[in-house]
Amino acid sequence: MIGAIIGDIVGSRFEFDNIRTKKFELFTMGSNFTDDSVMTVAVADALINNKDVTSTLQYYGRKYPGRGYGGRFYSWIYNDNPKPYNSCGNGAAMRISSVGYIAKTPEEVKELSKKVTEVTHNHAEGIKAAEVTAMCIYMALHDFSKEQIEEYAIKEYPVIKNFDYEDLRKNYRFSELSQESVPQAIYCFLISKNFEDCLRTTISIGGDCDTTAAISCAIAEAYYKKIPSKIVQQAKILLPIEFINILEKIN
Repeated sequence: MIGAIIGDIVGSRFEFDNIRTKKFELFTMGSNFTDDSVMTVAVADALINNKDVTSTLQYYGRKYPGRGYGGRFYSWIYNDNPKPYNSCGNGAAMRISSVGYIAKTPEEVKELSKKVTEVTHNHAEGIKAAEVTAMCIYMALHDFSKEQIEEYAIKEYPVIKNFDYEDLRKNYRFSELSQESVPQAIYCFLISKNFEDCLRTTISIGGDCDTTAAISCAIAEAYYKKIPSKIVQQAKILLPIEFINILEKIN
């Protein structure tokens, strides 16, 4: 699950200043975790400790304000009677990685994914994005081949088969919609050679790159099984101890 957080941290400084190349420093003074990491940890905490999903997301959102939350989600965090707001945003997918680790069967992936998503993102595209991302992580973790993951992903998002890296790098634009960012994130994993290459590839196509990198790198971690220790340590330096404790419980 640290893969998703690394993707978020490294992508954070390029979210509104896309770089369009794989050549960049991974960590600088401007690197930090955003709402993607906060909510990734919140979902994991809710699942592994059997907590109420809504109150746990609100707890973390209130404890770590100013991390780039979307307007509707920010209002939801502070609502005394929060209700789902039919969102199809990519926030559904960026926080879902722990489901792929915790679920024991594909059926449980779908069940848990919907449970933690529909409290906010109850639009069909939001629920789908979370489920597909979690399923790709589950498949990667359980040693499905990249070809099998690709086949599944294309069945859910046929547009993936038409993607071209150079075209995306030149022409892809920012979108917070899950249907316009999750397929791109999955594609970046599919064409990657290793975890770091997935990270750099995802950020190089631009867009909402802290979120797309959180998604692609969550899959990459599960698939490649190894992240360079230096990258892990640099990310952990930036994290609160309670985040690290949740990550260790997942492991």
